[in-house]
Amino acid sequence: MSQFDFDLFVIGAGSGGVRASRIAAGYGAKVGICEESRVGGTCVIRGCVPKKLMTYAAHYSEDFEDARAYGWSVGETSFDWQKFIQAKDREIDRLNGIYLGLLSNAGVELIEGRGVFLDRHTVKVGARTITAKTILIAVGGRPFIPDFPGSELAISSDEAFHLDSLPKRITIVGGGFIATEFAGIFHGLGSQVTQIYRGDVLLRGFDDDVRAAVTAGLIEHGIDVRLECGVREIKATTDGSYSLQLNSGKILLADQVMYATGRYPHTPGLGLAAAGVNTDNTGVIPVDEFSATNIANIYAVGDVTNRINLTPVALHEGHAFADTVFGKQPRSCDHRFVPSAVFSNPAVGTVGYTETEARELFPQVLIYKSSFKHLKHTLTYSKQKMLMKLVVEAKTDRVVGVHVVGQDAGEIVQGFAIAVKSGLTKAQFDATIGIHPTAAEELVALRVPVGE
Repeated sequence: MSQFDFDLFVIGAGSGGVRASRIAAGYGAKVGICEESRVGGTCVIRGCVPKKLMTYAAHYSEDFEDARAYGWSVGETSFDWQKFIQAKDREIDRLNGIYLGLLSNAGVELIEGRGVFLDRHTVKVGARTITAKTILIAVGGRPFIPDFPGSELAISSDEAFHLDSLPKRITIVGGGFIATEFAGIFHGLGSQVTQIYRGDVLLRGFDDDVRAAVTAGLIEHGIDVRLECGVREIKATTDGSYSLQLNSGKILLADQVMYATGRYPHTPGLGLAAAGVNTDNTGVIPVDEFSATNIANIYAVGDVTNRINLTPVALHEGHAFADTVFGKQPRSCDHRFVPSAVFSNPAVGTVGYTETEARELFPQVLIYKSSFKHLKHTLTYSKQKMLMKLVVEAKTDRVVGVHVVGQDAGEIVQGFAIAVKSGLTKAQFDATIGIHPTAAEELVALRVPVGE
């Protein structure tokens, strides 16, 4: 009989933790998992799923306008925030129920509460003390709002999903994908949006052409994008709105202020020191290629490890961990050529290296790109253009980067990610016949490198 309560205990029932626990249980392990919030984690409860639903809702305002250009007579339209939020919440409840069912059907015991380490084999959840041979940390991350005068008046993305009403004026601070997505969402739903970013172009870390296209696209849509700008102080006004003093000294008024300036691992108060688990100065847990920490029986997956903070990556890491430790099928996680999308307006789909990264890695790089109006918008009043870009390593002819900005960018890049992951060459792209008329066919029709 085991000296431990569980073979595996997982702290955090988000995507990575749930996947790891289910797979481990399938291999015959006795598994327990704890969660202080709702099962499903950031993505399902307060992240990509509800945010994508909000993105769909926001696009209808443009769809109504586009319909008129195609001969449709569109009557009076209006948006009911409360009705949408209720529908969104019903879907999140449904998904939460599915996740609960997945754990139950796999025989995983769910314990409600935040797990805190007492030592390397012992975790306390509420009043219950639990021992486990192996422990997996999958607590994810949380939004970060910097400390400055009035910062307590701002909300994060977590609260944006549950506002009582749609703000007439909202200021969003940040230039990353979360801030940029929410700027498009609130603008599409009817808010007057100001986006403030300290940098000179939005979406730091993405390809420079992508960054320029998205920044220009948001401005063309009517979003007040203020670059190289910051907030000194936020004050509440007598009418219930907020007054923001900017670094320039100017005053900006808003009915809601949202900060999307970064996320940090949810490790404070986890008791990692008691277990001997190392972290860096931001709370990130360093792990090896098998998600092992510096303590032999303790592992970590997902955003808490800050490798690539995407839900499919956490799922992959959790599955690989369970295969390795409980399935006796050791496999590491390959974090190369992971595709991603930004559901901004215009949207982004990307996989592989940016042009800058490729030029640092390879002796010679060829760039192919095209900017054009989507066929749909040849009849509408939209000035939006799509961007298609290929990054090619000249020596091997391998396509090492695909970047798309515009309608259905994420859907397009998902398929091309298989090609990039498989190491296909530009010649193989060229030999592929495109589907006409589609925007995606442009990626197999780019023939002349930029500058030649």
